[in-house]
Amino acid sequence: QVQLVESGGGLVQAGDSLRLSCRVSGLTFRSYAMGWFRQAPGKGREVVAGISWNGANQFYVDDVKDRFTISRDNDDDTVYLQMNSLKPEDTAIYYCATRSLSGAYSDWGQGTQVTVSS
Repeated sequence: QVQLVESGGGLVQAGDSLRLSCRVSGLTFRSYAMGWFRQAPGKGREVVAGISWNGANQFYVDDVKDRFTISRDNDDDTVYLQMNSLKPEDTAIYYCATRSLSGAYSDWGQGTQVTVSS
């Protein structure tokens, strides 16, 4: 059974930092690219960042470039999202997901809430 468990969310002030973690089990983690998504209140789910299976390649949505960093530890089956200079508009539930060779994101975690106060 595939499981993705996010952690690290919380309530912070604008300008603060948070580090999200996503521990994956039930599959060969190093075989999968990974992504972080977020869903703000009243909005659809959007991709935030992605990372290749070996960590060599990353991409970011424009809103978070130069503030967020995605990384992974294939020995610990974990993907991270370091979030710096947080803004109130970053408030959302953050999800991690596995990305198969077809490009589809197939397995999802339960999400972790990030709230940024102004």
